[in-house]
Amino acid sequence: MHSIDVVLAMLLAVAASGYLIRIIPFSLPLPLVQIALGAVIAGVFDKGHELEPELFFLLFLPPLLFLDGWRIPKQGLFRDKGAILELALGLVIFTVIGAGFLIHWMIPAMPLAVAFALAAIISPTDPVAVSSIASKVPIPKRLMHILEGESLLNDASGLVCFQFAVAAVLTGTFSVATASLTFLWVALAGLAVGVATTFGLSRIQGWIWRHFGEEPGSAILVNLLTPFAAYLLAEVMHASGILAAVAAGITMSYVELSGAAPGIMRVQRSAVWDTVQFTFNGIIFVLLGEQLPGILEGAVHSVQEAGHLNPWWLVVYVLVISATLAALRFIWVWLSLRWNIIKAQRRGEQHLSPPWRIIVATSLAGVRGTITLAGVLTLPLAMNDGTPFPARQLAIFLAASVILVSLVTASIALPRLLKGLEFPEESDVQQEEDLARKASAQAALEAVEKLRQKLVEDVANVERYNEAANRVSQLYQRKLGATDLAETNPEEARAFEQATRQFRNAGLQAERNELFKLARHRLISDELSRRLVRNLDLIEARQRS
Repeated sequence: MHSIDVVLAMLLAVAASGYLIRIIPFSLPLPLVQIALGAVIAGVFDKGHELEPELFFLLFLPPLLFLDGWRIPKQGLFRDKGAILELALGLVIFTVIGAGFLIHWMIPAMPLAVAFALAAIISPTDPVAVSSIASKVPIPKRLMHILEGESLLNDASGLVCFQFAVAAVLTGTFSVATASLTFLWVALAGLAVGVATTFGLSRIQGWIWRHFGEEPGSAILVNLLTPFAAYLLAEVMHASGILAAVAAGITMSYVELSGAAPGIMRVQRSAVWDTVQFTFNGIIFVLLGEQLPGILEGAVHSVQEAGHLNPWWLVVYVLVISATLAALRFIWVWLSLRWNIIKAQRRGEQHLSPPWRIIVATSLAGVRGTITLAGVLTLPLAMNDGTPFPARQLAIFLAASVILVSLVTASIALPRLLKGLEFPEESDVQQEEDLARKASAQAALEAVEKLRQKLVEDVANVERYNEAANRVSQLYQRKLGATDLAETNPEEARAFEQATRQFRNAGLQAERNELFKLARHRLISDELSRRLVRNLDLIEARQRS
């Protein structure tokens, strides 16, 4: 019963956090509020609530990574793939090596493999925390796309490095050649499993819809279970469940462009996933708050593990590690930028260097969050021989503290760095939207006319169908006027409204099909397509109500 009480209190804390950030007079990032509420829960129940590491990993990471892969703008991902890969892969390895050796040098009692594991798990960034911090001072759109893409991929690369480091601790051996081959299998098989899982489930579901009809509740539940299926199948094959969940999400965004799902189902599914994302992210930070009292109690033991007696050494460790992460990120961003400028000059292109404040903001935007916490809590409790895992409490304390420091630093520094900066608009955004609206409206007009020609074969109702088709056509021509019904017969009025709705639905379906087609051919971004399709889905849902 105690566990049920704690879970309910956690859910209540997540719900309350959404209101508290609007009520409190000063600006605070949502994760900090949730951490504070978690600490309150731990005080009420006398202790924090601990989960088994493997269970924690399975419950929270697959759906969050799946949703990140699904919703990240693919056009920005492919356009800036060079910068994203440099940050997501190169920077992770640079951070693991640099921070790992520094941590081991600073804390000799922490084995080198554990230091590398800690460096690997604090390397992934969290765009949810960044967007929460920068909500009042927006980050440039293109920079946000780069940060989102980096976070999506460095989640996987950081966690894979973390798993290798933990395996080295448990086995006591590490081979670069073996690790490289294993990494290839883990990565490629994980990606393949993720793609196959989403495509397979979508095909099966589509066959069921065609032969037996649609059931929105079951379809949404299958969609929620997809990341777990991809993760577990990959783990069974000794591949990366993390990469499988990411690949499943990216594949889902392309499956969605087929337009097979009904509009009302997309509306319901989006609401469900928004709730899952808010709840799971919130619960992870609340769990961090609940763990804080226990982590602080273990601080003295952690200091002893580190070979010191004064607990203030823990503060030194946290500050040095946080400063090192920011410095490594700044160095990598600056070197990457210089390299891209040199390459552009060799090609004869003009490549303007961004303001220094953007470079510093990019460095400080490396906020750690859910992935770091979820990963570090999966450190094994014991070695293969039953002895305690070395420096486990210290590693958890340092990772949790780095999360807090990065959140506080970014919440203070980012708004000040970005305030007053003017960013040039992306010229193609408005052009894409104009193209999407005109093409979808033209497709809708053609669909309405095609349906009118089909329905007027019923000679008795030619006038009704013609007038209904004209009214809907006027909507798309943006010339809707005061066309009033001359009929006073209620039955005729209802029939006319039904005919109008029939034409309207045909137009909406044609608009959606055209938007999906434009996105599939990359004439518009999937982000714009998703936004415009959602608007059409909401219009259709209102018509049905």
